[in-house]
Amino acid sequence: MPHAPLPSFAGGEVDESRMQASLKTLELLVRRRLDGVLKGDHQGLLPGPGSEPGESRPYTPGDDVRLMDWSVTARTTHPHVRQMIADRELQTWIVVDLSASMDFGSTGGTKRDLAVAASAAVVHLVSGAANRVGCLVTNGAQLVRVQPKSGRAQRQKVLKAIATAPRAVEGTRGDLRIALDALRRPEQPRGLIVVISDFLGDVDYVRELRGLAARHEVLAVEVLDPRDVELPAVGEIALRDAESGAVRELTVTPDLQERFAAAAQAHRAQVARTLRGVGAPILELRTDRDWLADIVRFVAARRRGLAGAS
Repeated sequence: MPHAPLPSFAGGEVDESRMQASLKTLELLVRRRLDGVLKGDHQGLLPGPGSEPGESRPYTPGDDVRLMDWSVTARTTHPHVRQMIADRELQTWIVVDLSASMDFGSTGGTKRDLAVAASAAVVHLVSGAANRVGCLVTNGAQLVRVQPKSGRAQRQKVLKAIATAPRAVEGTRGDLRIALDALRRPEQPRGLIVVISDFLGDVDYVRELRGLAARHEVLAVEVLDPRDVELPAVGEIALRDAESGAVRELTVTPDLQERFAAAAQAHRAQVARTLRGVGAPILELRTDRDWLADIVRFVAARRRGLAGAS
């Protein structure tokens, strides 16, 4: 099956009719490929048992230790976990980092395009009769906020807000920390928070992320381009920092390729440790891969894991 195409979104630079047509095409593509991936009782993109406490049952290997029912465990001298009642209404926040580095792409589209496509998939997967979805979009200088509501018109409003968010001004660093902190005040109802970013900046959002993960399910969507993780063997090259505008001319040698790859791997490992440290699974999407197939595999794997634990 051919890779799912990436409609182009240029941060408010696409005319209204073209933008609407691109969003419609994206919606149809997502619906055709993802319909039926999630079925069940409002369990969301990260299939889980819900947030309301229910009955206790004996612990089985694979159960989440955070659900341990210590009072029953002490009383029976056997480990028990507290079952949770499935949520009937799910509130989802999509936090999208559109810092300048997201406007880069070396293959079929930019990381910004992929972030919009990932947002469309999330919106479709969490859609339901009473489910609410909102978004928070940051480019380092501006913060666009759409309060969660239900309904088809709301879903279209969220995607339009993400697709038309302005490009980051050169010299402005992205600030994912401020976007995450904005969701902590005022406190939000328990739900799902999806963070979409290339996570290339400083990992200075640990406290904010931990605070959100203590109350909500958190999913990290890591959006990457091949050039984020490796340099091609092209000889002389001018590299430009998308966020500062600084340009540096280099000669790409095998040693430089190796050091660049090692630095990229070390940074990604730091990001992964941070995200997994707060219990957030990571969905990796790349501009050179079939992003819809990656989403289907991720969701299917999550559901298999849940079924196995049950």
